[in-house]
Amino acid sequence: MNCDDVRAALSARLDGEDPQATPAELDAHLRGCPGCRAWQAHAEEVTRLVRVQAVEVPDLTASVLAAVAADPLAAGRAREAAHRARRQVLRLAVAVAAVAQLAIALPILLAGLGGGVDPHTSREMASFDVALAVGFVLAAWRPERARAFLPVALVLAVCLAATSAVDIANSTTALVHEVGHLAAVVQAGLLWALGRASGDADRPLAPALSAGRG
Repeated sequence: MNCDDVRAALSARLDGEDPQATPAELDAHLRGCPGCRAWQAHAEEVTRLVRVQAVEVPDLTASVLAAVAADPLAAGRAREAAHRARRQVLRLAVAVAAVAQLAIALPILLAGLGGGVDPHTSREMASFDVALAVGFVLAAWRPERARAFLPVALVLAVCLAATSAVDIANSTTALVHEVGHLAAVVQAGLLWALGRASGDADRPLAPALSAGRG
């Protein structure tokens, strides 16, 4: 075998093809031919570089996102997950507001500590606050019922805000004494948001399913 035949056979063997020569014949030629040994070493190095080179992976992010957006059911599930997460946050906020109100009202109810108001009036006001706090706890526990409790919270917030404004205008009370009534406004806002989020979460997939059928 001449050098050209040996090199063709070596190339075929590197590519996993039939070299048309026995290993003994190739090894015998390589032992006596420095040129073919050098050629084999170079060919093996090139082959290794080609086989381990990085493969470019196409960026499919845009196409995947487009496919998800085009799938009404997947979009519906994404909206459902967002609604449920928002509702959980609102439930926690309503529960925290209720616990804070209970923490303030219960000592007054039990000990009659009214801060200058007679004990009987203090306990009456504290009883009203405890009842409201229990309503907020129930709304946090069963958010689908938040809308039923919302009118009470809204009326209370409006009345407290209106009477505070009138009393401040008539100088019968100071602004600093009425800041606490802002809690009722915040509670009403939280309850409204919770009722709305609960209503949205109860019908998350309807638009997506309707689009999918169409």
